[in-house]
Formats: sequence, C-alpha cells, structure tokens
Amino acid sequence: MSDTLRFTAAAADLAALEADLGIIGKFEDDADPGGPGGQKLIARLGEIARQDQFQGQFGKRLLWHAPPDDDLRCRRYLLLGLGPRADFTLERYRRCLGEALVEADGLGAVRAAVALPPGDAGDAGALAMGLAIAEGALLGTYRFDRYRSESRAGRRHLREVAVAAGRAALPALKDGMADGERTAAATCLARDLVNEPAGTLSPPRMTEIAREVAGRGSGLEFKLFGPDDLRRMGMGGILGVSQGSHHPAQLIQLHYRPAGKAVGKVVLIGKGLTFDSGGLSIKTSEGMETMKCDMAGSAAVLGALSSLPGIAPAVEVVGLLGMAENMPGGGAIRPGDVLRIMNGKTVEVRNTDAEGRLVLADCLSYASTLEGVDAAIDLATLTGACVVALGPMTSGVMGNNRSLVTSILQAAASAGEKMWELPLYPEYREHIRSDIADVKNIGIRWGGAITAGLFLQEFVRADLAWTHIDIAGPAFGDKDYSYMYKGGTGAGVRTLIRYLCERAG
Repeated sequence: MSDTLRFTAAAADLAALEADLGIIGKFEDDADPGGPGGQKLIARLGEIARQDQFQGQFGKRLLWHAPPDDDLRCRRYLLLGLGPRADFTLERYRRCLGEALVEADGLGAVRAAVALPPGDAGDAGALAMGLAIAEGALLGTYRFDRYRSESRAGRRHLREVAVAAGRAALPALKDGMADGERTAAATCLARDLVNEPAGTLSPPRMTEIAREVAGRGSGLEFKLFGPDDLRRMGMGGILGVSQGSHHPAQLIQLHYRPAGKAVGKVVLIGKGLTFDSGGLSIKTSEGMETMKCDMAGSAAVLGALSSLPGIAPAVEVVGLLGMAENMPGGGAIRPGDVLRIMNGKTVEVRNTDAEGRLVLADCLSYASTLEGVDAAIDLATLTGACVVALGPMTSGVMGNNRSLVTSILQAAASAGEKMWELPLYPEYREHIRSDIADVKNIGIRWGGAITAGLFLQEFVRADLAWTHIDIAGPAFGDKDYSYMYKGGTGAGVRTLIRYLCERAG
C-alpha cells in the first residue's frame, strides 16, 4: 500500500461523500456530468457547466466553489473533461485524473472524493477502472525531490482518495485499486532509480538496492555475479565496457517463483549503464547531460520484479540486470578492439558509444543457457535511431517470435504505454558484418534501431522466443506530460507486469 495516498471505495454516490474536493467527469456528448454523482448534485453541476460554457473537452477542468447555503458534502467540486464518449479509454482517464489530483493537492485538499466514470460496472470493468484510478493518482502525484532542501513530502496536502462506486462491483474495484498501487509503486521505484544521480548510483550501489528489494520478505531470490564470476563465464562484453571505470561490472539475478505450479518461465533482461560517457568515442557535453538514465532498462526490470510477490502471477520469472559504467579511463576499450561474448562469438568494437548492446549480448547469452525458459524479453535505452523513427514517447519492439511480440504489444496497449513494432530484416545483417570478427557493434547510419536488434539476435539461442524493447525515447522525458514527468518515467514497467499477468491467465 502507498505511503503517500490512501484509497477507499464506497457503494455510494459522490453526493454522499464528505471531502475537501469532489471530482466528477463529463463527456462532451452529455449535457450533465456522468457516473454515480447523485441526481441533485449532477443536475446542479450540469447547470454550472452550461453557465460557464464548459463542454467537457478532454483535459479541460472546471472548479466550482459551492455556496455555503447549499446542502452539499464538499465545498468545492472539480469537473473533468473526458472528451467524446467514443474516444474514452482508461489511459485517457489515467491522464486527466492524475492531473486533477495534482490540482487537488495544490488547492490544499487532504481528502478528494472521485465519482467512478460511466462504464462497465461488472467485475471486469470495475477491476480495470480501479487499476486506472490508483495508477493515475499515484503516478500523477509522483515527484523526485530527494535532493531539495525542502522536500515536497513536507508540503503535500493530499492524503486520501475516496471513490464513489455507485452500483459498481465494489470488491473488484478495491482489488483493482490494490493492484494499481502495486504497479504504480513498481513504476515509481524505477523512476527513482533513473532520477538518481550517477555519482550515487554506481553498479555496486544498484546491487545493494536489488539485494534490499529481495530481502524485504518479498519472495525474490538474489544472486550476484561479480567481475571474477564474469571472467570465468567468458562475459567479455560487460567486462570490456566497464574497463574504463573504477566501478566493477555486476550481473544481478533475481528469481521469482510462484506458490503453485508455474505456467511458464520468462527471463527479463535490463541494460544497466549507470552512466554512459560514450567511452573513448566520447559524447558531447550536451549528450551526456541525461546519461544517468542509461540504466532505465535495469530499473524497469527491478521495478517489475519487486511487484510480483504481491501480484502473484502464476509464472516463473528470472530478472537479469547487466550493470556497468562506460567511462574513458586509461584502461577503456578502444575502437578496433575485439571482445569475445559468453556464447563464443566475437565482436569488433567500432564505436565505444554503442556499448549497451555489448552488455546485453552477454546477458542474452547467459539467459539462453537457463533451463526451461520459454521467453526472453530485454529492455534498453539502446539507440537514438529508435527515437528518430518513433519519437520521444514510443518504444520500438522487435523479436524473433510473432506470438511473443504480439503479446507484448497487447500488454502495452492495456497498460497505456505506446509501443510499435519494427522489423528485423535479415538482409540488414550485412551491415553489422565485420572484416575481422563475427560481427561489429554498429551498422550504417540508416536503420540503426533495426541493426542493433539484429546484433542482439546473434546472442539469443535459436529456439528461444525473444523480444527486444528499445525504450530510448520514453524512458526519460525532457518536459512534463500528464502523469509522465520530466526525468525518469518508469517506461516498460507496467507493460512487463501486464504481460506476465496475462500470460499467467
């Protein structure tokens, strides 16, 4: 359960709930607000909306201060514009509710009451709506202020969100809110890790955090492979990348086992570059400004794993975090060096700034040796080319198995995260062919996200279903957008959790 917000639900109308602020949605198509508001209150708010020419456009809000002589339980009401009914989705509701609760906090509201929007009131609909409410509230009110002299926690007003459920299935709604708290907490953990300065979040520190997560009675097994283990295993990629840094490379393994019979076994793999200077192929100063975010893939995997004991999907999950720091020290790898990856293949390093794929190559090689694995999914802030192709809000998805790729895209749609499939054209493999090694770590300028995916495929066992998710665009925002704030976003966490839950049935 969240330490910042408490969620409650009652089989009542909004008019029956006492709070500092009441929140209710209005579709553009409707004259009055909708949902369990109470006949008198809905009529009154509909009148206010017409007087103020508030039509209910998506994202718009109207604040009304109730007169003292009105017999209402809230002194203020906030109307949310939900847009046209035909365009309504849970993701759109997450966004506008998150923004509304930030406004509620700014207004000094300690308790906000929210009317459930119109829709499916059965178990499935109530479960999904409860999930969206908790996620929208917690993700929308998240802030990273650990390094501010006055933290926002000391200024936060909002403490409770009470949901007026009307005739909706109350147990399912509460279950959905509980699940939403878990997925939001997992996402916020990933956000915290990505936002943490690289000077304090080194590979060894990430190891300590993962050990702490596994040691909270959470039901996760922890295992660490240090530099000596990595050398013994032949992991030349991750060791090579870390040569220029004072911080040793670490491969962290977390293992979740369901209480009953598992319906399958999945490996989640996260790229964990705690800082990427580019190495000797050094980035510009501007290019390095946000490179503390280059471990967002590992943050997403750790976040997702942290939620599994509470959500308890009936699938076995192994999480691998490949942690390293890419620095231009005296021992750093050079363009032209050749590294040998765990599966025996050799890589010519043509650009030391294409280092994440070298770390993932070893991780994928190791994942391919694990027994009983049905699917492998890696997440990485891998290529600027993916951002060029899909923009800053969309992840690229590619893989060797149609069913797995489709399942990931469906889970992303359910979670409200934008993902788009990119091809792995075999003809493009010639662009990563090396003259002196098996492959080289960069291709031509064009189609860089695809050639990076083809490079990774070289280290996946041929019969292992595998999907690569390039989160370079959405992992770190350069401005606020709804509940996705500037900085770390936790991209991919909710998609992974949805995928595992849907796979478990």
